[in-house]
Amino acid sequence: MTIREFKMPDVGEGLTEAEILKWYVQPGDTVTDGQVVCEVETAKAAVELPIPFDGTVHELVFPEGTTVDVGQVIISVNVGGGAPAATPAATPASTPAAAPVQEPVAEEPEPEGRQPVLVGYGVAASSTKRRARKTVPAAPVAVVPEQLNGHGAVTAAPKPLAKPPVRKLAKDLGVDLAAVVATGPDGIITREDVHRAAAPAAPAAPVQAPAAPQAPAPAPAAPVQAPVAAGAGDARETRVPIKGVRKATAAAMVGSAFTAPHVTEFVTFDITRTMKLVEELKSDKDMAGLRVNPLLLIAKAVLVAVKRNPEINAAWDEAAQEIVLKHYVNLGIAAATPRGLIVPNIKDAHAQTLPQLSRSLSELVATAREGKTTPAAMQGGTFTITNVGVFGVDTGTPILNPGESAILAVGAIKLQPWVHKGKVKPRQVTTLALSFDHRLVDGELGSKFLADVAAILEQPKRLITWA
Repeated sequence: MTIREFKMPDVGEGLTEAEILKWYVQPGDTVTDGQVVCEVETAKAAVELPIPFDGTVHELVFPEGTTVDVGQVIISVNVGGGAPAATPAATPASTPAAAPVQEPVAEEPEPEGRQPVLVGYGVAASSTKRRARKTVPAAPVAVVPEQLNGHGAVTAAPKPLAKPPVRKLAKDLGVDLAAVVATGPDGIITREDVHRAAAPAAPAAPVQAPAAPQAPAPAPAAPVQAPVAAGAGDARETRVPIKGVRKATAAAMVGSAFTAPHVTEFVTFDITRTMKLVEELKSDKDMAGLRVNPLLLIAKAVLVAVKRNPEINAAWDEAAQEIVLKHYVNLGIAAATPRGLIVPNIKDAHAQTLPQLSRSLSELVATAREGKTTPAAMQGGTFTITNVGVFGVDTGTPILNPGESAILAVGAIKLQPWVHKGKVKPRQVTTLALSFDHRLVDGELGSKFLADVAAILEQPKRLITWA
């Protein structure tokens, strides 16, 4: 039997860990090169991992729900055929165990180059070796099941399954994990399990000595209430681990807020004509079968405004002390998903026609909702739009996506009284908020860009005359 190990790859740039969401194979299953074996969630997205060789699954090293560091072995595969090595027998406590005989380790030839894992990514070549085969003198004793990782006989209880934060909690509370009853999937110990184990049991009722015949019966004592540990049972608080997309978003927002000096400007205007154009485009034969909404025309207005004010589409290179002007627009669209806020972007959006932009927006939103956005789709953005209006919010002060110079928040579109052609009439009105990096964008540039976006949406024919 020849065992090859597959390690957690870096499926993005600079990622250090990922959580195993789901295994698609089990020990004993046959796998082929390129077959997806599991789904993992990184700090950027949920991705599926294909195995880079053929064989039979020998061991799943970690259960679902475990966060694994990049470079750790997550699955081992028997690529050489043959039956698994026999389980070594346990040595009686009274008899000293004979030292296992180690056979020479046969080196496997290294594959040339890097082994592909995902398109555009790979894992570093590793020095995978055949595991040492251990032989132990037979003894007429009962066979003990193999340890979980298959490296020898079990001589003690298996290690309780728990994530690092749960282990730390148990240590802080003085709880022995071996004594905790696990209620999580696949026998994983949860925070609630630890809190339940830490909560002191209610004291037993005191034993009353028989009272003398002439003595009055004592009054019953008030019941003693056992304190409830935070997070246990019907506690008033629930603690959710910070991980995955939310952890990465939090770090990025903190870094952006305290690195780039933010300035935010606002403009409120009449968007009625754009709303009418949306309805007209829905019946246009060139847009048949495509999704047409206000965000589509707002995105197009942003692209035209960037063309008129190209300096807004830039980045600050601190290390080189340079301003990097981008001659392309990778348009980011902030999307709220069950895993948290992500900002995938449409590559080279500036070169797309309106129908093409509509398709790109639809694909971006659908992929984000399904949780299938790839890390590559969230890299390289140059300008971002966040539509807070879908939640009925008038506007906000958005934080820059790291590496970008500006972000536009779109507020709710509402029917309001507005002065139109000298008379107060009900009109569709909205507010835009532009946050920008004041190192790159001064007030004049920011104001011109925001005014251009509003002017285009007030008079959408400018999409043609200004393009």
